[in-house]
Amino acid sequence: MKALLVASILSLVGSCATSKYSTKIETLNNNVKISDSTTVVTYANTITSEELSNHLFKYASKEFNGRKTGELGQKKAAEFLKNYYISQEIISPIKDSVYYQTIPKSYFYDETINASENVLAYIKGNEKPEEVVIISAHYDHLGVKDSLIYYGADDDGSGTVALMEIAQAFKLAKDKGYGPKRSVLFLHLTAEEIGLEGSRFYTENPIFPLQETMANLNIDMIGRIDKIHEEKNQEKYIYLIGADRLSKELHILSEKTNKAFINLELDYKYNDLNDKNHYYSRSDHYNFAQYNIPVIFYFNGEHEDYHEPTDTPDKINYKVLELRARLVFATAWQLANRKNRLILNESL
Repeated sequence: MKALLVASILSLVGSCATSKYSTKIETLNNNVKISDSTTVVTYANTITSEELSNHLFKYASKEFNGRKTGELGQKKAAEFLKNYYISQEIISPIKDSVYYQTIPKSYFYDETINASENVLAYIKGNEKPEEVVIISAHYDHLGVKDSLIYYGADDDGSGTVALMEIAQAFKLAKDKGYGPKRSVLFLHLTAEEIGLEGSRFYTENPIFPLQETMANLNIDMIGRIDKIHEEKNQEKYIYLIGADRLSKELHILSEKTNKAFINLELDYKYNDLNDKNHYYSRSDHYNFAQYNIPVIFYFNGEHEDYHEPTDTPDKINYKVLELRARLVFATAWQLANRKNRLILNESL
């Protein structure tokens, strides 16, 4: 009888705890509001498949020779990005005009890798400029092997040009009086392909203090359709990884933003803690997550041209790339303009 009584008490305590947690999640859900709908649509629509295509056919071309970290092609790609931000009058957070965060040769585990650069530009927040939302994409790739150029149009040319267009959309909005409350950092990362070393360097040498970094939205391969969705004849999807791991509020905001503006299928297949592919730890967002910064990894899944010289810009689905880039923009907008910082799961 005593054992039965103890078991009953423990069951009751567990039930109460579950009930309280469910109530907290429901409160979170009710408190997440989508704002600025007309403005978001206006500037999201400036992200177009035509501009994405124009950028990517230039970016994933012979000129940049596969963009291998530390090599001439990567240096040319960095210069291309810097000149783009100058042309758009989007400044750098490093003394306004220094767009490169230099990573010395000595930093890399591989002693054959030369010094490299992260490329940074930003929009300064109007109300809370010290707080920042980071949108990232790596711009390096695999270079040349056996005389074959690895163009990396999807990996991660697609994320790179999406980030360029997202930055332009924020700048157009700011120029019309709709600047974000928080700062937004557009972070082009080098050395992802050799072990996430560009993002590791940034998090160890942050331009904005990590404690003031609200979230990281990381874009790595968003221009193609994987076999799973090809077989379902479904193009309008995106895999999201990590959104609920540190902040369920970020997950809720992400879903509500998508429903309000884009309505892609949000596929969480690879967000499973037991995912055998381990995608959560395989792109640059992971280094931010290591510092308890909420993250979302946007990903289209692998395809037959992944890490092959056949990953070329003619194979990109630009209309789908447009939708996915608009989703990231809309999500970043909500984060940058919401009243409060995200609630972390550890605080629930």
